[in-house]
Amino acid sequence: MIRIYRNTVILPYNREKAVEYAHKWAFGRNPAYYDFENLGGDCTNFASQVIYAGSGVMNYTPVFGWYYISANNRTPSWTGANFLYNFLIGNKGVGPFAEEVDVEDVMPGDIVQLSFQGGGHFQHSPVVVQTGTKPDIGNILIAAHSIDRDNYPLKNYSWKDIRFLHIKGVRRIY
Repeated sequence: MIRIYRNTVILPYNREKAVEYAHKWAFGRNPAYYDFENLGGDCTNFASQVIYAGSGVMNYTPVFGWYYISANNRTPSWTGANFLYNFLIGNKGVGPFAEEVDVEDVMPGDIVQLSFQGGGHFQHSPVVVQTGTKPDIGNILIAAHSIDRDNYPLKNYSWKDIRFLHIKGVRRIY
């Protein structure tokens, strides 16, 4: 469904393109992006690349937007799990936007965030690549970087907190 607000149009998130990208680069690195593996991990960078593959729109708002131009010219939301959450949940401008949902509402192309320590700080952002007919922890498969994975069972992780980010759509200026 396409909805138009003033000079902005809301388009659907292309989940097929997002998942296709996740599978293609789960065990490799796209040379268009810096590999942050040795600078705290590459998982949210990979998740952002997947979201961009499915949305095609970055938000170039300094500091609080969501974009990547180079390793030194990007927003914190491109590579930081908690910053990505804040951007997707709070985004009222161009680019992808999301809502936090229960596990049964997650779809391929969405993002899972895991906290291994608890306390509201999330450190890992795997991408959902497959779910069962009714999604639950036991039938969700993910792709991720840092420890590279594809079609990996979510239930194999050990976490203290988990949250699911459902990408609702993409705003573009026309």
